[in-house]
Amino acid sequence: VQLQASGGGLVQAGGSLRLSCTVFGNIFSPNIMGWYRQAPGEQREPVARILSRGSLDYGDSVKGRFTTSRDNNKRTIDLQMDSLKPEDTAVYYCAAHDLSTLNMYWGQGTLVTVSS
Repeated sequence: VQLQASGGGLVQAGGSLRLSCTVFGNIFSPNIMGWYRQAPGEQREPVARILSRGSLDYGDSVKGRFTTSRDNNKRTIDLQMDSLKPEDTAVYYCAAHDLSTLNMYWGQGTLVTVSS
């Protein structure tokens, strides 16, 4: 299983970016798909996840600003980020957690930089 993320870049505060992640290989149900981020000097934290029954889970700092979605036909997971803040600056990783095998798969990370 491989995950390939794209869409990072530099944006001004208040702007928007959309990240996309393509899944190559099979991830069986039940699973959790989503996005994490890691800022310099910080631990990796969950940002937005699609849980095994389809419910959505967002980190407190991004609620109301970020939206995640998946397209099973295209095998993609997207993260729409609006009203970006400088504190959103981080490397963003897409991830897939196969709950049947307990394997965790990570994309390569994409850098998002928000300037003030």
